[in-house]
Amino acid sequence: MPAAHELKALVIGAGPAGLAAAIYLGRFKRRFLVVDGGDSRASYIPLSRNHPGFPDGISGPDLLARMRQQAERFGAVFRQGTVIGLEVDENGFEARLADGEQLSAATVLLASGVKDVLPPLAGAEDAVRAGLLRVCPICDAFEVQEKNLAVIGEGAKGAREALFLTTYAERICLVHVGAEEQLPAEDRARLKRAGIEVVDTAPRQLALDPEGASAICFSEGETRHFDVLYAALGTKPRSELAAQLGASTSSDGCLTVSDHQETSVRGLFAAGDLVRGLNQISTAEGEAAIAATAIHNRLRGQ
Repeated sequence: MPAAHELKALVIGAGPAGLAAAIYLGRFKRRFLVVDGGDSRASYIPLSRNHPGFPDGISGPDLLARMRQQAERFGAVFRQGTVIGLEVDENGFEARLADGEQLSAATVLLASGVKDVLPPLAGAEDAVRAGLLRVCPICDAFEVQEKNLAVIGEGAKGAREALFLTTYAERICLVHVGAEEQLPAEDRARLKRAGIEVVDTAPRQLALDPEGASAICFSEGETRHFDVLYAALGTKPRSELAAQLGASTSSDGCLTVSDHQETSVRGLFAAGDLVRGLNQISTAEGEAAIAATAIHNRLRGQ
């Protein structure tokens, strides 16, 4: 492992963005360290069919393993742990890990991502890993064409996702879990015109069947069966470290960055879902390539 005082870059997060950055930084022959918190959003993906280069699809864990192996081939070093504190110091940045270790680096790339907000129901996380509860229609709606779909969502986010899915299916039900006033009359009218049913009853239980239709149980004796379930409850950016430094964020808490992926704090870069924009693996990898190259150019002569 590189000595702490020798780090030119510290990458926080080992999802697709962090790993893509590691590949680039390794090939730039930079001294850097990747801190892996072990909870990449990509690790929940059972099979992705929209990532370029994998016509038969690839699972999230397999993609992460391949990218990590590639990064290690170019000298990337990984440290399992969680960064809980980040400060600016005379050398650039000082990071504090949960186990008390401190790391110093000239630059930092935040690739800590976001966490999906799931229905507060037993087994929801396991259902995502199994592909029984989906969270990304951009990623996988092509595979649910002509199915009977349910979207568990609230407000404008739930309405947008249900309407997005009309490209792929005709039978769509929005299970609206927010207060009725969160879905105003104009949104309800748009949903009705699109043929989308709205149910204003929060689910109490998911009955998930890997071999067939799953069910949403609303109350005793009231159960609806669907082919595919989506959760449209948003995400929570893991932006606490950037907030400690006062980095600028958008209204949804994601980081705003320059064309070179630099935040409002000089030397602090960000890539992936943590950055405001489209939450896709391919865009995360592209942003990471831009950030890593910007870091390399910033450090020339050092």
